Amino acid sequence: MLSTSRRLASSSWPKLICRRMSSSSVDNTMETKDLVLVDRIGEIMTIGINRPEKRNCINTPTATALLQAFQDFDRDESSKVAVLYGVGGNFCAGYDLEEVSKKPPEHLVSYGQGPMGPSRYETSKPVIAAVEGFAVAGGLELALWCDLRVVEDTAVMGVFCRRFGVPLIDGGTVRLPAIVGLGRAMDLILTGRPIKGSEALEWGLANRLVACGTAVGQAVNLAQSLVKFPQECLRADRKSALYATFSASSLRDALRYEHENGVPVIMKESIHGAQKFVDGIGRHGKFHLDARKGPKPKI
Repeated sequence: MLSTSRRLASSSWPKLICRRMSSSSVDNTMETKDLVLVDRIGEIMTIGINRPEKRNCINTPTATALLQAFQDFDRDESSKVAVLYGVGGNFCAGYDLEEVSKKPPEHLVSYGQGPMGPSRYETSKPVIAAVEGFAVAGGLELALWCDLRVVEDTAVMGVFCRRFGVPLIDGGTVRLPAIVGLGRAMDLILTGRPIKGSEALEWGLANRLVACGTAVGQAVNLAQSLVKFPQECLRADRKSALYATFSASSLRDALRYEHENGVPVIMKESIHGAQKFVDGIGRHGKFHLDARKGPKPKI
C-alpha cells in the first residue's frame, strides 16, 4: 500500500498549483520539473517537496519554488493551515551538497532568501510538518520552521551536516534551543547524532508520534482541527507566542505586545464566542459543535 505522501503525489489528486522551475533558472540543460507540489484539501493547503530521487534535498530552484508556495499560501485567504511534506518517503535530507560542491549558490553566502527556501520567511498562518524518513541537516531546520511536527516512529532527525563542515544557517541554532532547550539542542548540534521518533516526542521536538506511513494523513487531520477555531484569535495568539520567544526585549515588552495584539480580537471574535458559550455551545470541554445548530435540548 502506498504511503499517504505517495498518494498525495499520484494523479488522483488534483494539482491546483504546480510550481514549475524551468531550465533557464539554473542550467539550460536541465529538464523542467515540478519541484514543489501544491494541492488543496478544503481549507488546508498541502505543499510537497518533490525530489524523491535526492531524498528531497533542496537546491536553488527548489528553494525558490518552496518559498513562493508559502508566499502564495499567505496570500490565499481561503487557506487557513498548510501541511509541508516530502514526496517518496522522506521529508527532506537537507541542502543538495552536489550543488554546493560545484559552486556555492549566491543565496548561500548572502542574507536574503533562506538556502532551504522559506526559513527566513514569517508566515501569518500555522504550518504543520509531516515528517517521515529523513529530516536531517537543512531538512531538520525546515521542520523546526514549522509550528507543529507530526513525526513517524521510524523517522530520523539530526544535524547530519556536522560531518561535512556545513553550518546551520536556516534557523537551526535559533529554533532548536527554543523548542527543546539549550542542553538538548547542544547534544544534537555538536554531536550530529540521529534522533528517532520516540526520543523526539520525549524531547518535545515531535508534537505527535504516529505510525510509519501515516504522517501526512495525521498532519492533515491535525490541520483540520485547527481550521475549526476562530482564526483571528488563533493567529493573534500564535503571533504573540512567536514574538515573546524570539523578539521581545523583556517580559514587560512581551506582555505589552500580547495585550496590544489581542485586544482588537475581542471585538471581532471574543464577544461572539462568549455569547455562544452562554447559549450552551462548547461547554464541558467540547470544541467542535456547530454553532448554527445551537445547544442540544435538555431531556
